[in-house]
Amino acid sequence: MKKTELKFTKMQGAGNDFVVFDNRPYGFLLDEIIAITPRLCHRRFGVGADGVLVLEPSAKADYRMIYRNADGSDAGMCGNGARCLARFANRAGFGKELSFMVHDKEYRASISNEEVSVFFPVEPAAAEFISLLDRPSVFVDSGTEHVVTWVKADVLSDESKLRDEGRTIRYMQDLFPTGTNVNFVTEAAKNHLVIKTYERGVEDLTLACGTGALACSIGQHMKQTKGQAGTFSFDIDCSGGRLKTSFTFDSNHSKYFNLRLTGPADFVFDGSYFIDKN
Repeated sequence: MKKTELKFTKMQGAGNDFVVFDNRPYGFLLDEIIAITPRLCHRRFGVGADGVLVLEPSAKADYRMIYRNADGSDAGMCGNGARCLARFANRAGFGKELSFMVHDKEYRASISNEEVSVFFPVEPAAAEFISLLDRPSVFVDSGTEHVVTWVKADVLSDESKLRDEGRTIRYMQDLFPTGTNVNFVTEAAKNHLVIKTYERGVEDLTLACGTGALACSIGQHMKQTKGQAGTFSFDIDCSGGRLKTSFTFDSNHSKYFNLRLTGPADFVFDGSYFIDKN
């Protein structure tokens, strides 16, 4: 058994933090990435992060993105992670207008000095009202599974209660066989939301969630406009900062598309982590 020095970058997008590395010089297999992720993400014995982002080559796009939750599970899509990896790719020599694969879907990213935007595939997002804990709620697939549920401001400030409710909803296997992320929402003003998200795989509240911000925007549109067609944008205040979302709603087919997520994506530090590798 020998030690491999893994060079990584710590990044954060509105407080959603990640360990990021370029796998091209290492060639780690997916099973190896999954195995090391909980150690890298541990906040006492590792680097500490909500998840691990990995840049890999792709024959279909500029690069391929692998994202694993802090426990090593597959998150599906991570919006803030995608924005951070786009800035990381740019620093590694890629351009400012990027394409990348997540599983079998192609996404695009655009980088400015202050912010990074990720454009989700044209494939429409699924959304529907559901009955949940006697509150208005919506289930949205915005690249991964999300529940959006509206609460009063005093409930949103009670993080202990949100953790308990988030954990309960996340494990409602009759409704969500593979689990779900849970977003608690308060409306600050028209098209301006305050949210907190309990993330599956992190198993806690996180400071921000990009796909959660998109899900909350879509849910608010469903609740607020009763199906009005057009293009809409929202400001989303997370505990770690502000994200901006936009999308188009096609009322003829009841579908959401042209999803865009914009916000900060910042480098925190570069480092090395020594791991065992056969």
